[in-house]
Order: sequence, then structure tokens, then C-alpha cells
Amino acid sequence: MSKEFSIGSKVRVVALPPYVKTADPMPMLRPPDVIRIGEEGVVLDRRPGGYWGVRFARGAFLMESQYIDSIESPQAENSSQ
Repeated sequence: MSKEFSIGSKVRVVALPPYVKTADPMPMLRPPDVIRIGEEGVVLDRRPGGYWGVRFARGAFLMESQYIDSIESPQAENSSQ
């Protein structure tokens, strides 16, 4: 089951993939140490293949939803209803 995120929402890295892809028009593989567990980023867009474009301090990368989690608390979302 793939998690869904809103464009512009903040996410946190919960696990590191074996490598990361840059979110450039021609993605390049990078070692996973360009990001850290616990690092926060902003969702830029949804990409094909189950990837999310996420802007981190060291650049924009394509992340699968299993490696990121939303920072917004579910209570804040429910209280607005």
C-alpha cells in the first residue's frame, strides 16, 4: 500500500534506500549519504513508478513512499473537519 502526500507537505526520511535518484529531467543515481534519516523535506510532485519528488537541503531527490513519512500530525488534519 503506497502512502499519499499532498504537494507542499513536509515529510521526514524514516529509512535510507540503497541509492537515491536526483529529481532532474535526467535522473542520476547518488549514494544514500546525500540525505540522512530524520532529514525533513518538502514534497514537490508525484512521479511515475511510485516516486515522490522531494526537496531536501542538498537538492531534490526521487523518494519512494516507504522511505518517507508525513510530518503533519493526523490530529491537526482531523480537527479541521
